[in-house]
Amino acid sequence: MTDELNKNKEIEEQVEELENSPQNKASDTSSNLDVDDIIFDEDAELGDNQVVKKLREKLKTAVDEKQAYLDGWQRDKAEFMNARKRDEEAKQDFLKFAKLNVIEDILPVLDSFDMAMANKASWDTISAEWRKGVEGIYNQLLGALTKQGVSAFGAKGDSFDPNLHQSVSMVPTDDKSQDHTVADVLQKGYMLSGKVVRAAMVQVYEA
Repeated sequence: MTDELNKNKEIEEQVEELENSPQNKASDTSSNLDVDDIIFDEDAELGDNQVVKKLREKLKTAVDEKQAYLDGWQRDKAEFMNARKRDEEAKQDFLKFAKLNVIEDILPVLDSFDMAMANKASWDTISAEWRKGVEGIYNQLLGALTKQGVSAFGAKGDSFDPNLHQSVSMVPTDDKSQDHTVADVLQKGYMLSGKVVRAAMVQVYEA
């Protein structure tokens, strides 16, 4: 790239020298410039104006070639950056997919905890120390999943959303304000980084 710029500068200096020379301004005076030293042998018999014209043409060609090289380099750079971006996205998708498989395997364990603790009649008969220990393990598991971007959703009173909830049955109600809201959650839903991993299984009020 430096050699190309030096070449262009040299040609520009030659053009300027020819244009400002007294020989170029006086039509009856022949040029004293050694054209062989300026650029090409085939220009030796040409007049100054013709030499200037040829030099301009060669300068334009050099500039066009430089621009073509620059455009090609910029395209290659853009393609390289896009390729790196695609590779990074593919890597993140792979890691997320691998994480998703592990999370899906853990969800039934969380469901077992939820069902055990939801049965108040049986849960309250267990010693307080044992309940505290189980709840501690459950909270540790939830905390570990939270660090990985997992969050639970689904609660009574939520507005029914087919993107988040799976309705298994309808519950009649005379209260119109409850229409199409969650009456009961049979199984919690879970998200991974904002994407639904599993919809919540719910019953829905119907006025």
